[in-house]
Amino acid sequence: MAHQARKRFGQHFLVDQAVIAAIVDAIHPARDDLLVEIGPGLGALTTPLVTRVDHLHVVEIDRDVIAHLRRKHAATRLTIHEGDALEFDFSKIVSGGSSSGMPREEMRCLRVCGNLPYNISTPLLFHLAAQGALLKDGHFMLQKEVVDRMVAAPGSKVYGRLSVMLQVRFAMESLFDVSPDAFDPPPKVESAIVRMLPRADAPDTATLTRLEEIVTLAFSQRRKMLRATLGKRFSAEQLNVAGIEATQRAEDVAVGAYLALAQVPRVTASSL
Repeated sequence: MAHQARKRFGQHFLVDQAVIAAIVDAIHPARDDLLVEIGPGLGALTTPLVTRVDHLHVVEIDRDVIAHLRRKHAATRLTIHEGDALEFDFSKIVSGGSSSGMPREEMRCLRVCGNLPYNISTPLLFHLAAQGALLKDGHFMLQKEVVDRMVAAPGSKVYGRLSVMLQVRFAMESLFDVSPDAFDPPPKVESAIVRMLPRADAPDTATLTRLEEIVTLAFSQRRKMLRATLGKRFSAEQLNVAGIEATQRAEDVAVGAYLALAQVPRVTASSL
């Protein structure tokens, strides 16, 4: 019996062979890559990837899909990590599950790819970002609307919290769009492939925590000027030092300016 896509897992199986080939070409796997696929489903990407690398890792939650993959691929070529990708510790794949004490350049070796479930795509992206020290790169299929937000520039209507918090960690490129008829069942939205390359100068955890607080506050009322949303936390002088004008709106401020503001010493700020 053919496997039925499950709505609770956000399953839409990729079936267009031309699109599959284009994604694999974009990943361009090398034989000795440490590659992990999230949400392999029925193996549209898994099958060609297994032929391109010595060993492939996948993370999958659907037990029926897991059984299918185990029947199709030998354990010597494919390791299946059963569970929720939102909770998966990717360091388990790096150096046999222990990345502590490894030089940073050796840690950053994990290549991640996948057709991400659209219903959990944003939290999953942040989960991956939190483990960015392990990543060499990522190639993902997502809802086109999400990819547009990820790569958006300041001034765009879709530039927001997701844009800032990912762009400060990754250089990102939208590679190509994928139409709904490339899937079974077809989703109701357009899709796109995005490439994510970790930035060597990504901020430390403490700075990222402050940045998250600032960006969330700034975009909480995105049509208001920043003197209204950030005025109780920062003085006009502090905003100016970061290259931000109090009359700007959240969507007009560059990632670098938000980062500069996150590095401003914490002091009591007067209202603007």
